[in-house]
Amino acid sequence: MEELDGEPIVTLIPGVNSKKKQMCFDWGPGEMLVCETSFNKKGKSETVPGCPFIYIVRKDVDVYSHILRKLFNESHGIFVGLQKIEEELTGKSRKAQLVRVSKNYRSVIRACMEEMHQAAIAAKDPASSRQFSSQVSILSAMELIWNLCEILFIEVAPAGPLLLLLLDWVRLHVCEVDSMLADVLGSENPSKHEKFWKLVTILVLQGRLDEARQMLSKEADASPTSAGMCRILGDLMRTMPVLSPGNTQTLTELELRWQHWHEECERHLQDGTFVSSPHLESLCKIMLGDEAALLEQKELLSNWYHFLVTRLLYSHPTVKPIDLHFYAQSSLDLFLGGESSPEPLDNILMAAFEFDIHQVIKECSIALSNWWFVAHLTDLLDHCKLLQSHNLYFGSNMREFLLLEYASGLFAHHSLWQLGVDYFDYCPELGRVSLELHIERIPLSTEQKALKVLRICERRQMTEQVRSICKILAMKAVRNNRLGSALSWSIRAKDAAFATLVSDRFLMDYCERGCFSDLDLIDNLGPAMMLSDRLTFLGKYREFHRLYGDKRFVDAASLLLSLMTSQIAPRSFWMTLLTDALPLLEQKQVIFSAEQTYKLLRCLEDLTSGRPEHGEPDAQQLQDDDIETTKVEMLRLSLARNLARAIIKEGSLEGS
Repeated sequence: MEELDGEPIVTLIPGVNSKKKQMCFDWGPGEMLVCETSFNKKGKSETVPGCPFIYIVRKDVDVYSHILRKLFNESHGIFVGLQKIEEELTGKSRKAQLVRVSKNYRSVIRACMEEMHQAAIAAKDPASSRQFSSQVSILSAMELIWNLCEILFIEVAPAGPLLLLLLDWVRLHVCEVDSMLADVLGSENPSKHEKFWKLVTILVLQGRLDEARQMLSKEADASPTSAGMCRILGDLMRTMPVLSPGNTQTLTELELRWQHWHEECERHLQDGTFVSSPHLESLCKIMLGDEAALLEQKELLSNWYHFLVTRLLYSHPTVKPIDLHFYAQSSLDLFLGGESSPEPLDNILMAAFEFDIHQVIKECSIALSNWWFVAHLTDLLDHCKLLQSHNLYFGSNMREFLLLEYASGLFAHHSLWQLGVDYFDYCPELGRVSLELHIERIPLSTEQKALKVLRICERRQMTEQVRSICKILAMKAVRNNRLGSALSWSIRAKDAAFATLVSDRFLMDYCERGCFSDLDLIDNLGPAMMLSDRLTFLGKYREFHRLYGDKRFVDAASLLLSLMTSQIAPRSFWMTLLTDALPLLEQKQVIFSAEQTYKLLRCLEDLTSGRPEHGEPDAQQLQDDDIETTKVEMLRLSLARNLARAIIKEGSLEGS
């Protein structure tokens, strides 16, 4: 995949004149922003660009289809289940499980295709109908390719059963015959229906010989002149050797019986048994595998791979898998006849018939509009041990590369990103790194979404991402003045700096209002308060208030003093703490001892002396502030009175 396989598709941006103006763009993980600049091609700038809009160009628009979203959701469960298949399972049991997984994927595609078909029928405008019909065609091609890969690479059917599976493959994807059969049989005289012989021919081309015989019996009943010929051709259809699933005959026996049957058909044709009925003669030629007769039915065959399977059925019923590509190539050449070139679908199917898995994946990657198909098919084939030898030159294997691309596309969607997480989880080399990069870009529009992202990160021990998300949520909470939530997120993020910032906001809020908000949170900080000194102070200061409220004045006084002397309290808050000490100083009983009172006096002097720290009011500012001056005088008076009372009390105790 080193070289470019073709010119990329040109995307036209409406209203933007790229021939005259320079473009500006910025890449994102799943999209690109494009706008027109004010510079023209000659380098001259204009004040206003010609196109004032910014456009978003998305690389994977399919994730925005509500019907295809069901495909992504359903297949996600199948994918996760596949990763958990027991490695010990080997041989037939493992193969049976892988085939079952493949069929589950196909059933999801078909269900989605049916829903898309109904949407196309119900669409009110032609444009929507065309869009849905186009998606039906794409899904049908995807199921066609997947089914063939299932037969060739997963079932690994040998000669004999291989043809039976290919017949089922064609019948499943050329299904107009069933509605035609019902239409003909529902008429009054089926053999006279205008589509009678067309129907019989299609049934023979698809190898549905029992149904073709039944139709011929109706012709025999209605036309006595052709009854004998119908009976002979019906007998030939009945006796055609087919290797049924439960049959024990060997390939050699089948080939001998088939050769004998083929000679009998040829004898009837040469003897002119059906010469009087062109329709029956044409059917006999088809059953002989006559290429000219088959090519005459091009319109009914509709495509070259139907021609291939019909040709194999009537010419090489025991074809070996290794020989398939020879017949496939010759059938394609004969069917197209040089009149047209192969389509991308033809190239993909041809690569499958050549057993070139990597070419199938490469062609599908180019042809399909999203990574869903190639990612899931490659993953399944990798579980079949078919891609072990193929590593890409840039460090990851093909399976992982495609899963990473698909998961990246899912992350562009507002809800499907949750599915993408599991796809990254099962990419052992680059999945973790990719998940970390993508999960950081998820817009945390609601707290519920943020909690989802957070749980995902915590389960995977993505520490940096957990911290980043918590910090973002903490910042949002601060901007919305939800301090309790902000503190909770900063603690969860283990961000000491931000916890300090929020704690300061709590203290400022207390100073303005005189009470704390979010008491439950502050009361139950527990060991989390050790995250930062300021948070510790906030928790301890709230504890002081609780002790004071419980009238445990001695314990409250000790805690208040320790908050000041341990330097844990911000100096800007010292005046508030000293003011809180006033009611304790004025109590009838002596709460602060003489030594404790000296320490409070020292704190007051430190605060009012000319040694302020950065950002604090200096001594002159304190003196100029009448309120602060009054507070200081009241504190000095209360401290002096308390000191006198404490000395007297302590002296009397010593004397006694």
